Amino acid sequence: MTDRGRTIIVTGCSSGIGAYCARALKSEGWRVFATVRREEDRAELEAAGIETLLMDYTRPDTIAALVETVADKTGGRIDALFNNGAYGQPGAVEDLTTDVLRQQFETNFFGWHDLTRRVIPLMRKAGHGRIVNCSSILGLVPYRYRGAYTASKFALEGLTVTMRMELDGSGIHVSLIEPGPIASKFTATGFAKVHENIDIAGSAHAAQYEKQLKRLDGRGPVNRHKLGPQAVYAVLVQALTANRPKPHYLVTKPAKQGAFLKRLLPADLFYRLMRRID
Repeated sequence: MTDRGRTIIVTGCSSGIGAYCARALKSEGWRVFATVRREEDRAELEAAGIETLLMDYTRPDTIAALVETVADKTGGRIDALFNNGAYGQPGAVEDLTTDVLRQQFETNFFGWHDLTRRVIPLMRKAGHGRIVNCSSILGLVPYRYRGAYTASKFALEGLTVTMRMELDGSGIHVSLIEPGPIASKFTATGFAKVHENIDIAGSAHAAQYEKQLKRLDGRGPVNRHKLGPQAVYAVLVQALTANRPKPHYLVTKPAKQGAFLKRLLPADLFYRLMRRID
């Protein structure tokens, strides 16, 4: 089957990776159902001819409604799912309340699981499908002051590769994309979450937070390795169309270097090296 006419759900399309991939897939002939959390984020996508639906990973009713609506519109056909919508809660682990950590998992993990489980039966009935989860290099290596996000992505990695094994032979292929720094509104969202959920002045890590905030709000040095969302799209296409898609697709030089060094170096040395990265 060619790309033209295939149906895909792409989540987290208000900006960044999701918005770019939804538009690019549409231009390649896919029937794209893009999701956003807010009504005001629908207009630009719909102006581009992309069918756009409201869905929030923390609200199971919206997940159920999304799958039901897409299935009704396509006669039960969902060829692919690109789980992408997420956010990163910065903060030292000791400064995160359990409720804040739980909210991170609701958005980045449990909601993804809910949506995926609802789509798999339709793919099984069709005898084929592609599930691509946008993880992160922080699903493979740790990074200070990103404990909540890192934990959610480590969990996603484990769940996804297990699902890949369990679906082997079903015609449903499962892959992970693991980007490093990508230009998007992701850091701006993280900046807001620091102020929303962290007692900066009362923290033992206050000085480090100031350094982190400078980077998050653009006052820090520019990351010369940051790529545009087209870099993620390039590997998404491979995961969606290859006869034998890979389990892992690393994106950006820092991501590839981090994964390589984790395999190469003794654990203690590797973690000490990561400790020095601001």
